[in-house]
Amino acid sequence: MESRDEMELPEARVRAHYPQALGLLTGFDHAPRLGTAAPLAEAERSPGIPRTSRFRSTTPGLAGLSTQRPGAVRLVERIERAGGDDLPSALSATVLRALRRALAIALAVGDEVSARSGAAELKRANLENRLPAEQAGAFKEMLAAESLAVLSVLANATGFLLAEHAGAESPDIGGVAEILTDAPHLALQGALWELDQKLATAPDDKAVAAITLAWAEALAAAVRARAETAPRTQAFTGARWRVAADDLPIAGFAPATRARGKLVQMAFKRPEEVVGNAIAKHQAMRLARMLVAYDFERRLNPFVELGGFIFTFLGDGRPGTGKTTLIQMMAGLINEYCTVAGYPFRYANLGIDNVDSYQGKSGQNARAFIDSVIDPAVIGFGTIDDIDQVAGRRGDRQSSSGQQEITAVLMDAFAGAGTVVRGNATFGMFSNHAESIDDALRQRAGARFLIDGPKTREDYIDIFALLLGKRHDIPVGEHDLMKAQEIRTAVREGYAGHDRPTEASLAAIWDDVSARLGPVDTLAEIGTYLHAIAEAEPRFTGRAVKNITDAIKTRAMDFEMPDEWFTTPEPFLHQPYDRKLEMIAALRQPITPAMVVQEINRYADSEWRYAETADESAIEETVRGMERMAEAKRRYEGGAG
Repeated sequence: MESRDEMELPEARVRAHYPQALGLLTGFDHAPRLGTAAPLAEAERSPGIPRTSRFRSTTPGLAGLSTQRPGAVRLVERIERAGGDDLPSALSATVLRALRRALAIALAVGDEVSARSGAAELKRANLENRLPAEQAGAFKEMLAAESLAVLSVLANATGFLLAEHAGAESPDIGGVAEILTDAPHLALQGALWELDQKLATAPDDKAVAAITLAWAEALAAAVRARAETAPRTQAFTGARWRVAADDLPIAGFAPATRARGKLVQMAFKRPEEVVGNAIAKHQAMRLARMLVAYDFERRLNPFVELGGFIFTFLGDGRPGTGKTTLIQMMAGLINEYCTVAGYPFRYANLGIDNVDSYQGKSGQNARAFIDSVIDPAVIGFGTIDDIDQVAGRRGDRQSSSGQQEITAVLMDAFAGAGTVVRGNATFGMFSNHAESIDDALRQRAGARFLIDGPKTREDYIDIFALLLGKRHDIPVGEHDLMKAQEIRTAVREGYAGHDRPTEASLAAIWDDVSARLGPVDTLAEIGTYLHAIAEAEPRFTGRAVKNITDAIKTRAMDFEMPDEWFTTPEPFLHQPYDRKLEMIAALRQPITPAMVVQEINRYADSEWRYAETADESAIEETVRGMERMAEAKRRYEGGAG
């Protein structure tokens, strides 16, 4: 991987180009090489309303400026009047602000490229009619390279700044073609002319935003294709900039993180605020660190290649045991690590409000949720809270069509034929009633986080002290506050609790196998134990074995990554992919028979618990039905008598 030092693009240099950017948006003449500019549609007005808007623009810097300036391209007027309203909407203003900002950044980067390539001196010589004839060819190539650079930055910056306003679908705009490389200012005019064309039929501000985003993506792709064979682009590709105010990375023609992660709207929790749930907390903490090992250039996570990445997991626990707190902790850690690394982070939740009565809409909502989280340009964390209510059981007449649609989308996304796990995203399914989740969907959870809350005397002391706060004078007494929550000790004890199954019927199987075989410490003996479990529980299938092996591989990655890897980006986060792979592989733990048995028991215990709970619920429902029938018969016969 090419090593490039990142430089900050000074904000003063960006703002110095605001007037020029504003001029391009307000109006300019352009003779297109592809056709005639579309006419500006006149909005329908009520009698007595003057033709010229008397409202002030909502775009900073545009207030008081006339939109009636001469020129064939008038984007301010085009965008502000989309939909026929004289008062520009907030979204229209946002689009204009993004375009102005993107233009200013592009022009500032153009200056940097011009200085690095030597084109700046040749531009002065050309203006003064002293450009040597033998340098004319080189000068033309430099201008073309700079033109491609400013177009690339314009496209990527626009997409980056407007990413939060992207919808689930992108309009088909037919690509872009007006890519001019005579000079940077002509290149920008050509690109803006084409945007103006595509906005001519936008019915409202939402369409304006969607079309602008689609144009930015198409422009970036077209410029990248052109740049593959263009000479003298090293001045642009050999440097890396960051616009601090926008947190925008500029790395040659590579796409900027095209989808800026949405701000996580939640109260984060620190690991020390999670009481009990030792194994679940430990797994969540490790997964948060695994996620940010993702390599944006390779678009792959070394943990995926090594076999220890958790793509989906199930958080199972009764109400009040700490599921929400665990989500807040994990999201907070990921956000913290992403902030250190300069990575975009996106959190999304699929909730009961996404179940829609309109046919097909629930599936669309679920698909948009999945696509948002797995976007390879972000670090994604998706949660499905109360999944037993959001996704329905197939064949269950009480599940709505919307719930069934969501189940189908999730099953395909989590383990379908087209599922690609890059290691930039993880999905957590959470439920108070995991037995009510569709069996096939539940088994698509690669890991199980049993969230059983505080269990010991020490846990209850710690959680009470934590929630009570410090504004009291009550002494702690004979207790080492939060000592029991030290993760390594708690995790070690937690795993040791699975040396033998906890569910009674499963424990009987274990006792029988152990009595016949002795210690289960060979592949043959492990296979015998798995077969005995499958004979007793038909739902224990090959997918269950896959989930167990995935959990075992994850346990092999159960090592402490140094804290300094995540406090600054240089030691680990910003290392090349192959180096990160090497660093992680060096820490990998051996797989032991004890580890295998523990993971089998952990998984089988949970499946046994779900099956028994589901069976008991079905029996209770049947009994209630029979009781209702008996009561109905009694009343009927009483009435007839």
